[in-house]
Amino acid sequence: MKEFILTDTITENAVLVGLITPTQNEQKSKEYLDELDFLADTAGIHTVKRFTQRVEQAHPVTFVGTGKLQEIKAYTEDEDNEIGMVIFDDELSPKQLRNLEAELKVKIMDRTSLILDIFAARAQTADAKTQVELAQYNYMLPRLKRLWTHLERQSGSGSGGLRMRGPGETQLETDRRIILHKISKLKEDLKDIDKQKANQRQNRGKLVRVALVGYTNVGKSTLMNLLSKSDVFAENKLFATLDTTVRKVSIENLAFLLTDTVGFIRKLPTELIEAFKSTLDEVREADLLVHVVDISHPAFEEQMETVTKTLNEIINPVGAGFTPALTGKPTIIVFNKIDAFEHIEKDADDLTPRSKENIPLEELKRTWMNNLHECCTFISAKDKENIEELKALLYQKVKEIHVERFPYNDFLYQDYSEEAE
Repeated sequence: MKEFILTDTITENAVLVGLITPTQNEQKSKEYLDELDFLADTAGIHTVKRFTQRVEQAHPVTFVGTGKLQEIKAYTEDEDNEIGMVIFDDELSPKQLRNLEAELKVKIMDRTSLILDIFAARAQTADAKTQVELAQYNYMLPRLKRLWTHLERQSGSGSGGLRMRGPGETQLETDRRIILHKISKLKEDLKDIDKQKANQRQNRGKLVRVALVGYTNVGKSTLMNLLSKSDVFAENKLFATLDTTVRKVSIENLAFLLTDTVGFIRKLPTELIEAFKSTLDEVREADLLVHVVDISHPAFEEQMETVTKTLNEIINPVGAGFTPALTGKPTIIVFNKIDAFEHIEKDADDLTPRSKENIPLEELKRTWMNNLHECCTFISAKDKENIEELKALLYQKVKEIHVERFPYNDFLYQDYSEEAE
């Protein structure tokens, strides 16, 4: 990554700031801050306190009101707390960012810059690094007023160097031209990468393509490793997998390509959606989608909706709203982490949980979740529970697609259960 974009591991103490608004109630605000806390932990940041404020909308100058800002300032200035960073749950405008830095005198980050830092640290391939760098520059471009000193030393670097207008040009204008030049170069690099990826997809032949999609940290990579017997990196962190991975998988006598894609997240930065559209071509060109859902997460329905809306933007921009069928592509919904799913009983007039208990697999199949889509299954990728049922569903769906594509070769893919009888 370029010098002015900070991607080093951060170990500072931080506080989180979120809003409660008419469109984001207290419960949802808490969920968002929980997720922001998880993002901070993934980036190596230690969060020590949260601040929330109930407002009609974010303050256009300082995000929060004057009183809340002074409360945050008093806490960060207390030497006993050792606070070096304040992270805001929504994207800050350039004006808000400048004013907050001037007032609080600590490093200010928002959800977007935090996600970009995580992506920068996680990207391994040239493709992912290029896409993340492009997203970072697009994010930083309107925020150059506080970054020009970092860019100054780059003004003469690069292939062939950059022509400067001379001392009559302000530093900000110079930096803006440098950034625009780099954005243009990165876009050209991505076009070349797109061509390479298109050639790779053509060289894979006519095998059916299956793509794992879902929210971040729902277990896609663990499932990928289980089905393909590979060693894709997986851990209990957000965005553990950033680079798209493709593996050849065989179930019974039927081979297909399985793709593990980057996970989605609520309030996903626009810059990342735009930058990663080339990577998500794997999803766009997939014959079958496997939508992996973390059933143990209290907001898994909202996570499903987030994934669906994002995929609608990528696959079919005309589509809108929550449709479990995911833009009409053949889909299997896989409810993962049933080992961690707990049923919470509540009184009708009391939201206080009365008891928790794990629900057996057979009971899960009789719940409303099983009726969300015509093709659902419940598994635990971690404990390898009910994986055979998932494999049977994959075999059935892939076979249907293959027979439709090669109608004269369907006799090669007989149902082995009949032979067993």
